[in-house]
Formats: sequence, C-alpha cells, structure tokens
Amino acid sequence: MFKDRKGITILYWLIFGIFLFLFVYLLVKLFPLYGAILSFLWHLLAPFIIACFIAYLLYPIINRIQRIGIPRGLAISLIYLLFFGGVGYLIYRIFPVTLSQIRDLNEQLPHFIGMYEALIYQMYEYTSFLPEAVHDKIDELIVRLEDYMNGLLSTIIESTTKIFDMIVIITVIPVLVFYFLKDDSKIKDYLKKYIPTKHRARTSKIVRAVDETIGNYIRGQLIVCLFVSITSFILFQLLGLPYALLLAIIMGITNIIPYFGPIIGSVPAVAIALTISGKMVLFVILSVFVLQLIESNLLAPYIVGRSINIHPIGIIFALLLGGQLFGVVGMILAVPLFTTSKVIIKHLYHP
Repeated sequence: MFKDRKGITILYWLIFGIFLFLFVYLLVKLFPLYGAILSFLWHLLAPFIIACFIAYLLYPIINRIQRIGIPRGLAISLIYLLFFGGVGYLIYRIFPVTLSQIRDLNEQLPHFIGMYEALIYQMYEYTSFLPEAVHDKIDELIVRLEDYMNGLLSTIIESTTKIFDMIVIITVIPVLVFYFLKDDSKIKDYLKKYIPTKHRARTSKIVRAVDETIGNYIRGQLIVCLFVSITSFILFQLLGLPYALLLAIIMGITNIIPYFGPIIGSVPAVAIALTISGKMVLFVILSVFVLQLIESNLLAPYIVGRSINIHPIGIIFALLLGGQLFGVVGMILAVPLFTTSKVIIKHLYHP
C-alpha cells in the first residue's frame, strides 16, 4: 500500500510537471498576442502598484513607531515626509546627472563601438588559426551588440524624457501611499468582504506567511542594493571611470537578481573601462569582485538572511523564465513571485 501511494505521488508530480512545462511553453509562444494588453495594464496600474509597494515597505516602520506611544497619524506623517523628502532630494540631485551621462554615452557610442571593433580585429590576428565560421559568428555578434546598444540607449532616453507621464506618476504616488497607510485597516476590512467566511482564517494565515517569508527579503535586498550602488559609485569615482553614477545605479538595480545580477551589472562597467586601458579594466574587475565578496559573504547573510527557502536550481529556473518573458524586469520579479507562489501552494495543499 505504501508503494502504491508513493507511485501515485510520483505520477501526480510527473503530470504536474508536464502541464507546467506546456503552460510555460504556451506562455512564451503567445507573448506577442497578450504583450500589448499587459503593457496597457502596466501603464494603467503602475502608480497603484508602486504606491502599494512603498506603503508595504514603510508599514512595519510606522507600526514600530506607533508602539512607542506616538499616534499613528503623526507616525505616518513623519515617515511620509522623511521618505518622500529624501527620495525627492535624491531625484533632484541624481536625475539630471544621470540623464546627462546617458545622453553623453549615446553620443560617444559610435566611438566606443569603433574601439571595440579595432580590438576585435586585433583578436582576429591572434586567432587566425581558428575556422572562418568562428570569425563570421564574431562579426554577427558585433552587429547584434551594436543594434542592441543603440536600441537600449534610445529606449532609456525616450523613457526618461517622457516628462508629462513622469510628473503624473510622481504626483499621484505620494497621495496613494498616504491613503494606503492611513486607511490600511479599512482596506483590509473591504477586501475581507469578498472572501468567504469559511476561507478567511486560511487566507489570513497565507497572507501572514507570505509577508513573513518575502517581506524581510525584499526590504533587506533593497538595503544591500543601495549599499552596492553607493559603494560602486565611490569606487568608480576614485578610479576615474566615466559615467560612474550611471554605472553604479545599474550595479545596484541588477544586484537584486540572484547569481546573474552581479555579472550583468559589471558588464557595462568593464565595457567602459575597456575604452580607457587594460589597467582600468583590471582595477574595475578587482573592485567589483571585492564588492561582491563583501556583499555575498557579509552583508546579504545578515541583512537578507535565509528568508527564502528555495533550492538554487529552482531560483535559476525562475530567473531564466522571468528573463525569457520580460527581460531584466522579469528576472528582478522572478524570485519574489516564485517564493509567493510556493508559499500559497504549500498552505493550500498542507493547511
């Protein structure tokens, strides 16, 4: 009987795996069909999603301040002003410099590509013994890299110059955050109305489990990424690396991605260093290596901790799937979404 039950379990997971594979395959193949719908929904719901995320980050801080005797309204106002005041000041100081560096990099891109091509041709001479097919592939890679970089920088510039859309979002988000924090109990009571009474206890348990599993992970990861950005900026400035602020921001954002993030973030810095000298490339690689050594061995274990209990194979699969569907944004969201799904499924099947 035990063997029969074990066989049924294996068969169940095998069927589940097949259906999951087919679902992912169809999701990837049909993306062009529903991509426009997702884009429309994102532009519509982006302010609400961002505001909800910020409120979620600030919620524990407000609760702690309230516990020491400060009224909730005053606590919300204090944190609200400190957070958005600090963010506003950073945007005021950083955004113009970042935009200027992006535009300058876009202007210098043809010159950099010319330097890279000259370097590649030098490599041809050292690799002349290789088959011609290998050289053809290298030429194809160069062309694809040029097209990708031109498209990427153009997209970034277009995104940063949509002033009206940015003003609307920047204006709406603080208002939404304030009401999310102020009326959190009313929002919870309103949402509970749509949950059947018999499922409310389990739903509440699942929500608490998701918050406990992923809340500390997200907050800790953001702190680590901020450290990586600031430290990278200081190191790049000391080395005299051009576009230090832009490269440091890229380092911090991509560091959210486990395993692949540090590699992705270091590629632009190494590429810019390559236009200066071999010594600069060595210094940049050494700086990034030391920084990631400190982050992965000292900061991440203490600040982030083991908030997500997922095998590395599962994380890598989620990252590859997210990257295939939505690029870098998909890779950033892959682990939180995968972790949330795992917790929900676990509590649904093992209440």
